Amino acid sequence: MSAQTLLAVRDLRVLIGGRHILHGVDLDVAAHGVTALLGRNGAGKTTTVRGILGLVPRSGSVRLDGEETVALPTHAVVRRGVGYAPEDRGVFAGLTVAENLRLAERRGAGEPAYALVHELFPELKQRARQPAGTLSGGQQQMVAIGRTLLNANRLIIADEPTKGLAPKVVTEVAQVLERAAEAVPVLLVEQNLAVVRRLAEHCVVLADGRTAHRGPADELLGDAEAARRLLGVGHGPLSTHTAEADS
Repeated sequence: MSAQTLLAVRDLRVLIGGRHILHGVDLDVAAHGVTALLGRNGAGKTTTVRGILGLVPRSGSVRLDGEETVALPTHAVVRRGVGYAPEDRGVFAGLTVAENLRLAERRGAGEPAYALVHELFPELKQRARQPAGTLSGGQQQMVAIGRTLLNANRLIIADEPTKGLAPKVVTEVAQVLERAAEAVPVLLVEQNLAVVRRLAEHCVVLADGRTAHRGPADELLGDAEAARRLLGVGHGPLSTHTAEADS
């Protein structure tokens, strides 16, 4: 594994209910910045993330900073410094914002970085006593990302963080991810290509549960024909398009 690679996934395979979902995914996450995981609907992006985290049965190799983790349970992967903001945000609706954040504190990970979270998301401090279920979609996404920043993580995985959000909130979330990536590498599953263009240095494209492309993000997005073939975007400027979502 290169010194510039934090996470190296090789031949990742997932079999669920007798059905092969992933057929041998290879990807690298750089030790800095944002690596985007892209693909058409059903390509296997979310399953890949779940496979990395051990949330689904998996085989192959998943090396985090040189350490093999494919046989570890999810909680052990997380304790090694992986923060996860899931596609559905995963907030506890009946708990307050403060309680949601408190649950994310990881024992033995040092002092929780509340100052950083509140600096990036002042609303979360203002709404600390508010039930998370009453927040807007954008505010719930702030909680999800904020939880990943509380601990001294080595990697943040953000699965569709801008999905279903208003354009203004998409911009705010992108700004926060951009700042977070200055300190912690990010694996970003994202269908909004304008966000990918802004944030990602590297990208991996999946197709039918396999790796179809790996390389610099700007090269892929700068090649209209390749982007349309791999991502299924329509005609017109790629910077304004949204790629097909994963299920």
